[in-house]
Amino acid sequence: MANCLHSQLPSQAVRENYREEGGEMAEAKTVHSPALTYFSMISLLTLCPPFVILLWYTMVHADGSVLQTWDYLKQHGLQGFIDIWPRPTAIAWKIIACYAVFEAALQLFLPGKTVEGPISPTGNRPVYKANGLQAYAVTLITYLSIWWFGIFDPAIVYDHLGEIYSALIFGSFFFCIFLYIKGRVAPSSTDSGSCGNIIIDFYWGMELYPRIGKNFDIKVFTNCRFGMMSWAVLAVTYCIKQYEENGKVADSMLVNTILMLVYVTKFFWWEAGYWNTMDIAHDRAGFYICWGCLVWVPSIYTSPGMYLVNHPVNLGIQLSIYILVAGILCIYINYDCDRQRQEFRRTNGKCLVWGKAPSKIVASYTTTTGETKSSILLTSGWWGLSRHFHYVPEILAAFFWTVPALFNHFLPYFYVLFLTILLFDRAKRDDDRCRSKVREILETILRKGSIQDCPRNLLRDPDSMTNRDTPT
Repeated sequence: MANCLHSQLPSQAVRENYREEGGEMAEAKTVHSPALTYFSMISLLTLCPPFVILLWYTMVHADGSVLQTWDYLKQHGLQGFIDIWPRPTAIAWKIIACYAVFEAALQLFLPGKTVEGPISPTGNRPVYKANGLQAYAVTLITYLSIWWFGIFDPAIVYDHLGEIYSALIFGSFFFCIFLYIKGRVAPSSTDSGSCGNIIIDFYWGMELYPRIGKNFDIKVFTNCRFGMMSWAVLAVTYCIKQYEENGKVADSMLVNTILMLVYVTKFFWWEAGYWNTMDIAHDRAGFYICWGCLVWVPSIYTSPGMYLVNHPVNLGIQLSIYILVAGILCIYINYDCDRQRQEFRRTNGKCLVWGKAPSKIVASYTTTTGETKSSILLTSGWWGLSRHFHYVPEILAAFFWTVPALFNHFLPYFYVLFLTILLFDRAKRDDDRCRSKVREILETILRKGSIQDCPRNLLRDPDSMTNRDTPT
């Protein structure tokens, strides 16, 4: 996954509004004009919530047909949209509360190895307890067990899915208000502050590493234990619902569910590596990422399985195996790309990549505090094939768990389209971040105009950069 979760609602323009200045935040030059920046933010704030409801309604009640939903809205207008928006119910709130409390308890109390995150711009180094894989296993085993022994029927989750999404939309919005207030009055670290604009502060977030108490990391909860875990839980839910409706599970649903579970399993296997990515180490905890993880992931990311519940497709054994193998291969390549990068970082380049010493470039850059540091950049293995190569298997994996739905409707492929746009945005953000660190070297490369005459480091993914954090 673009380092698994990526940034859920792309907004490079907003991100560039900030720069660190000794723990405080100051307003910096925006990538786009101020008008376009605010239009982008307000559009995402206002359009994403109703889109979640429209996607659910179309998948569940309009046969997956965008045209059918469009015809309904043309006939009934705004009142028709208000009528189809489900009201949060007591059972929806209970399901969300039980799930959230269960995952929070697992995050706090399951044992795990202590892992340190990267040093922040103000010199803080967050400490985490790596127990995500254990939490993932306990969650799925518990969920399947309470279904098997008749304690709780997961089909209830599907039957109340619209109400759950509606409750998440409103509940997560108020949670983001809580994060804004907490960042103002009780920040957890010096990696916090305001840019002076309440809309940007709410959207982008006030804190980099917000915590409740000493040990409960809010972004680990929202991004990993609520958002990513819900992906697996809902994939299983859709499978069980189809089984209860039809007395069997179609091979198309099995392929979709297996690939999604393999993908999420890979995430939790690699969770400690995720804590070094842009989502955690650079993006603040605001509407931009937290609302996205709490609402966008459970709805949009799981949507191919949601569609397949009422649209079972018989692929046949041969085609099912082909899709399954191709999808698992893509997930493995995506994992191996990240593994190469993490190993390269961990050993400061003193490792083997594809059986031989990696090629690398050492580059120097100046931090916002004026300190000069050096970084090493990996330019071999998967990272020697092309810039951002790891995004290719990422997009292909999403395609392979969606393609069992075949091509009768476009909407199941919305996540693939969204992911592609998102990763192009992330690639640009990564490039801009790298360019800001090593601008002089990059300008030399651009002047030379020939790849053969240029250092290879800046022609590769800047996410392959490893900070040595050693002043020079």
